[in-house]
Amino acid sequence: MERDDIIEYSLDAHHSEEQGKKIRRKIWLVTAILTVITAFEVAVGAMVHQDNPMWWIVKLLFIGLTLLKAGYIVLVFMHLGDEKKVLKYCILVPYFIFIIYLIFIALTEANAVHTAWETYGG
Repeated sequence: MERDDIIEYSLDAHHSEEQGKKIRRKIWLVTAILTVITAFEVAVGAMVHQDNPMWWIVKLLFIGLTLLKAGYIVLVFMHLGDEKKVLKYCILVPYFIFIIYLIFIALTEANAVHTAWETYGG
């Protein structure tokens, strides 16, 4: 009996070597872009400390860059980038609104917990 869980998928590829090179180049480009953005976030986070008055701008920058990376991943790896603009917006806009809402709730509740801790607990 032949096992069906051991399949060599590279033998089942329906594209030429030239198309395969394009696909691999695109994957490396996406990896490079995401790495550069992440390295920028880490560098900014290392340079600006939480007691700095500019910290709230850094937090907003982190949120924006994280949303940018998430949207880029969805566009590239879920092949949403190949669709029409209206479909992209129909999928991405509610996603971004929901993520911004979750971030707002997290920041608001964290502030409320911090205030309550100072008032009653600490």
